[in-house]
Amino acid sequence: MKPDISSANYQKVLNSALRILTGRDHSRHELIRKLKQRDFAPQDIAKAVSECERFDYINDERTARLYIRQMNSKGYGVKRIRHAMNQKGLRGKRFQDILDETLSAVDELKSAERIWQKNIKRFERESDLQKRKEKVCRFLYARGFSQDIIRKLVNNS
Repeated sequence: MKPDISSANYQKVLNSALRILTGRDHSRHELIRKLKQRDFAPQDIAKAVSECERFDYINDERTARLYIRQMNSKGYGVKRIRHAMNQKGLRGKRFQDILDETLSAVDELKSAERIWQKNIKRFERESDLQKRKEKVCRFLYARGFSQDIIRKLVNNS
């Protein structure tokens, strides 16, 4: 009787997927990409990813919520978080809704204030007030904060 090669390959893919998922939460898109990089057969990848979803080892909504909280705590704004989520394959209305419900404008303002306070000494080196405001604006914009949030923060300080 001939051994089932497909089953052995599937087991390798599943084991690889589980090793990947032990480090941190991954989106479905990320997991598929990493398994493709390891040159596994597409049908084995699909089967293993489906099995991981069935056991709730990958859950894109949970991953999105966790990732939003992590990025916010690191001092990133909604625009930057949305861009990073798109790269992880977490895109579309469903994930925009999760972002909106997880991170309010008040949370984003608090995050901007926190990152601004953390870096205030860097900005205080600039003696020209107008240049200082421009530096703060560029810094916060690069972190993904909206113009409204930046304007509120700069005008209140």
